[in-house]
Amino acid sequence: MGWQLDKNRPIYIQLVEELQSRIVSGAYPPGAKVDSVRDLAAEAAVNPNTMQRALAELEQSGLLRAERTSGRFVTEDEELIAAVRKSLAKEKIEAFVRDMSVLGYRKQDMIILVKETLEGEDNYG
Repeated sequence: MGWQLDKNRPIYIQLVEELQSRIVSGAYPPGAKVDSVRDLAAEAAVNPNTMQRALAELEQSGLLRAERTSGRFVTEDEELIAAVRKSLAKEKIEAFVRDMSVLGYRKQDMIILVKETLEGEDNYG
């Protein structure tokens, strides 16, 4: 799983976003053990302190829980995971709507375009 980090945005925020995506997509399923700070930092090519900060934020949000001697685990609260997934999706939709508005699309035009795209593409699951 590649880490595509943008140097123009805070790295720890991008780490949080990537880990959230892995959790809500099921790449890290509920209850799964998460790799160590050092392993994740090495994989992402970031400072372990930066990765620690991102993991601490995910613990605060409830998506991760730490067990003193065993490491970190994804929450088993599937409702929380679903809520985070919906929130992330809503952010992406809002960005899409803003971008399309800049291009001059009205809401109805956006809906038609999305439907046409989904009907024409078998790659969207």
